[in-house]
Amino acid sequence: VANDDVIGGLEFACAVAGAKAIVVLGHTACGAVAGAIDGVTLGKLSGLLARIEPAVTATAHDGPRTSKDAFFLDAVARTNVELTMRTIRAESELLGQLEAAGSLT
Repeated sequence: VANDDVIGGLEFACAVAGAKAIVVLGHTACGAVAGAIDGVTLGKLSGLLARIEPAVTATAHDGPRTSKDAFFLDAVARTNVELTMRTIRAESELLGQLEAAGSLT
């Protein structure tokens, strides 16, 4: 999930530098998502994994909730993208205005 520095950078890129799109990219078999699922703590990486953890909690899954389950791993990655998009929209009025005006996708 995005933090203030990331959102500020997106606002600059879109409102000042003229970027027309924000891409939130997730991918299959993501190691960071696997680490968040497994509760890994490792130096500075722990902060990143903590920001992914809400996606672990929010992902509905009937099977094993482990990174060894490829379906769960990929579902958490999708949920993380969705939550990140929601956060960007909720945290930045400026980006929301640009999107509503059709100048940002």
